Amino acid sequence: MFNVLRRVRRLHLDRLLRVGGSLYSFNEYFKGFEKIETVRKVFGSETDEVLRNLKVEFTWVGGYMWVNPLDGHLTVSSHYLNSGDRVDIYLDIIHELVHVKQFMEGKELFDSEYSYGERPTEIEAYRVAVEEARSLGLSEERICQYLKTEWMSNEDLSKLCAAVGVDCGFQSSAKEMLREKT
Repeated sequence: MFNVLRRVRRLHLDRLLRVGGSLYSFNEYFKGFEKIETVRKVFGSETDEVLRNLKVEFTWVGGYMWVNPLDGHLTVSSHYLNSGDRVDIYLDIIHELVHVKQFMEGKELFDSEYSYGERPTEIEAYRVAVEEARSLGLSEERICQYLKTEWMSNEDLSKLCAAVGVDCGFQSSAKEMLREKT
């Protein structure tokens, strides 16, 4: 997915992905995010202005949601929004808002020098989402379920978990494998 987005950006083909894709006000569809403490920490005193100006596009393209690398608007899969787990959607919005902030700061969101689980922008965004998940009272097991994606290998997931401080059992299973060998 990230390779596709990179090519779209290079070839300026983003309008092809925008089937019926009007841009809407973030606040119109995602009400109340300006009041969430975690979001206010991300944007600080600019929270109200950033969210008021942030655009969102609903698309038929599969996946979940992402920040458009051309102009920083949020793109959301309508299918995911309608059928995804509500807690995951909420945490993904928090995660993507961190990417919006990173885009505003000029950071490379899709830096191919790193694997997904080691990419600094992903670690930062997941760290904020994990903090929010814990504030909601989610268990480590549930947070691990949230972190696991189909495009991430177990090795990438293990690296991401270590980077964001979530115990998904990788350390204990590695220790068990070592014990079995000796």
